[in-house]
Amino acid sequence: MKTSILILLLSATTTLTAQAQSHWYSDLHLTAKVGFNLGGTAPIGLPASIRKLNSYTLQSNPVIGIEAEKTLSEQWGIMTGLYYENKGMKEDANVKNYHMAIVRGGQELEGMYTGNVSTEVNEWMFTVPVMATYHIGSRWRIHAGPYVSLLTQKSFEGRAHNGYLRVGTPTGAKVNIGDDVSTSGTYDFSSNMRRFQWGVSAGADWRAFKRWGFFAELKWGLSGIHKSDFHTIEQTLYPIFGSTGIIYKLR
Repeated sequence: MKTSILILLLSATTTLTAQAQSHWYSDLHLTAKVGFNLGGTAPIGLPASIRKLNSYTLQSNPVIGIEAEKTLSEQWGIMTGLYYENKGMKEDANVKNYHMAIVRGGQELEGMYTGNVSTEVNEWMFTVPVMATYHIGSRWRIHAGPYVSLLTQKSFEGRAHNGYLRVGTPTGAKVNIGDDVSTSGTYDFSSNMRRFQWGVSAGADWRAFKRWGFFAELKWGLSGIHKSDFHTIEQTLYPIFGSTGIIYKLR
């Protein structure tokens, strides 16, 4: 699947490069980029129910794509592109009175949970941005604008461990949650995730050599990763990621 996607992106690069030879595309600039995303899915403002982050593990979050910029003046332009990327995270947090639904020993339980939760998220997607660009000299390019993403693979899975669940309400029956397979609880909210996401991004490119350079960008999701009718997790989780890597000017 991923090999086919890489071939598709390379084919798109070849096609756009060939088209750029015509007079109509004489001021169209093409750039390839390869890098990685670093960040996570989180609520805006840390709620009182999330006490602390115990650990955060880097995931394989590659970004590969091509950008096409149409210059409008010496400094201004407009840019779009096509990226294939993953926005994944793996973390363990300590929570208190956190609304949660889990499966423990084959039994479904829902209520207020206190203890540790380990969550792993993966979101493989195609992303199309539409950005305004501003050039500073011959080496710097600043860009910002909205983006939309179509997810091709998505997962949101985790485990509740070393805590207890109050069934239904904060004063409901107490169920102890252990750390081994038989006493811990699992959850899978993958089917509740959105297929489409949107947000805004801003970043800068620096061309170190004639064709090679580096980029850095912040992508802030404005749509939560779960569907609007999903309320098991009370807070809306937004994908907030920074990306960095190398660029290559094709034309």
